[in-house]
Amino acid sequence: HALGQIVVAGAPGMGGIMSLTGEIDGQPMKTAVAISDLMAGTYAAIAILAALRHRDRTGQGQQLDVSLLDCQVAWLSYQAQHYLTSGEPPPRLGNGHPTIVPYEVFHASDGYLILAVGNDSQFEKFCALAGLPELSGDPRFATNRARVENRELLIPKIRSILKTRTVATWLSELERAGVPAGPVNHIDQVFKDAQVRHRQMVCEMPHPLAPRPVRLVASPIKMESTPPACRFAPPTLGQHTDEVLRECGLPESEIASLRKNGIV
Repeated sequence: HALGQIVVAGAPGMGGIMSLTGEIDGQPMKTAVAISDLMAGTYAAIAILAALRHRDRTGQGQQLDVSLLDCQVAWLSYQAQHYLTSGEPPPRLGNGHPTIVPYEVFHASDGYLILAVGNDSQFEKFCALAGLPELSGDPRFATNRARVENRELLIPKIRSILKTRTVATWLSELERAGVPAGPVNHIDQVFKDAQVRHRQMVCEMPHPLAPRPVRLVASPIKMESTPPACRFAPPTLGQHTDEVLRECGLPESEIASLRKNGIV
């Protein structure tokens, strides 16, 4: 396919993730970040490490081929396996989970939270603290399989009760009851979060074009002996052009000529 097709619409559209993203009765939607690009980089890094390991054992190198589309297809994960096993394309479910109910985003009185009731025991605990004990005893909702089949009957009941209290109140009560739940943070709330701060997910470093140190997202990888560090600021446009051209074998005179003629 032409490069434009892949970059503009290719991987997310061709790879199926957009057909699974969005409201049930809405149009297909892009994800908020370029997951195809990010996952391709991750898979490429894994492939490089595997190839280096092979080289260490055999002394032989090899060509690696990692495409955006292939990585997006692989990233479909259990949704792809559902289709390959059943022959039925999985439907778009908005914020709902295809095989666990209730497991989605709900509106509290002052914001949103994620309720993730993973089994029947947790559902019974949720119903008790929510003042809906009759639901856990109802055969339409008593098991996860039944809840999946009767999703459209159950979810409105849960929505109604969750709107009656704040996010903080629900999260506190759900945590005490042992029912998985979490907030839906805005980006500013993410970086103010105590756990994110504890995990040191922001680093600062000087940048030649900034009057003060710039804040960057740190590596999520924590290593005991060789911890990752923020060593270099993002490069300026063309900062390493001469260095790259030298590595390609161009003499200084030719590099100077390229600069003089505005080619680089």
